[in-house]
Amino acid sequence: MPAPSRSASPPSVLSKVDRILAAFDDDHQIIGLSDLARIADLAKPTVHRLASELVALGLLDRIDERFSLGRRLFELGQRVPGYRDITRLAIPFVEDLYVATGATVFLSVRDGNEILYVIKIRGHTGENEVSSLAGRLPLHCTATGRAILAAEPDATLEECIAAGLPRMTRHTVTSPSLLRQLVDEARLAGAASEREEVRLGYGAAAAAVLGSDGRPVAAIGIAMPIHKGEPSSYHSLVRTSARAIGRMLDSTST
Repeated sequence: MPAPSRSASPPSVLSKVDRILAAFDDDHQIIGLSDLARIADLAKPTVHRLASELVALGLLDRIDERFSLGRRLFELGQRVPGYRDITRLAIPFVEDLYVATGATVFLSVRDGNEILYVIKIRGHTGENEVSSLAGRLPLHCTATGRAILAAEPDATLEECIAAGLPRMTRHTVTSPSLLRQLVDEARLAGAASEREEVRLGYGAAAAAVLGSDGRPVAAIGIAMPIHKGEPSSYHSLVRTSARAIGRMLDSTST
């Protein structure tokens, strides 16, 4: 994980805590003090002091002389209103799609120019996948990201393009004109797909879940090895699931 760049002014206590918590990911689940200071780009004494306070608050756990994220963070995360409601309603449909296909099924929400995975059921062939629960991937090259872009106004797509289109594999679409074309196609199809743009040998299809105002609140997707079929062949399945979740959202909001 690249270390955050230092700003011109000294970071506040809260920003230091944010750096410490953000140091933990799938590749760094349990971290020693020295490595934690290096990843967070903070002085070791500062990290020692703040980490000790975070342990006392239950936001970090201490394992011997190393640290991991604490259960208190999990408890707080379950209370985030928007994510809590959509995940509670979507879980049965995510499970149904998993049972029907045996593939990896996930629900994602947009956060800036990234998608955040809020539900994920790993399929039988989903080992070593790039995405993870509560993980993030770029909006432009993921199926759920494109499905959301297709349901958003054009301005959202242009903001994404202006921010840059990072490459994840040799197949990742980084051309603005081609991305616009693919988003237009997703609008017509009511679903989006990607083929080996996130991970070689794998593809995905997704459809946006629309709120009562017609704006996307999430996207449900399915990932599979490309030898099992073209991702676009799953468009009908993800569209059906997305519409069912949308109807459930509507019924609970009235």
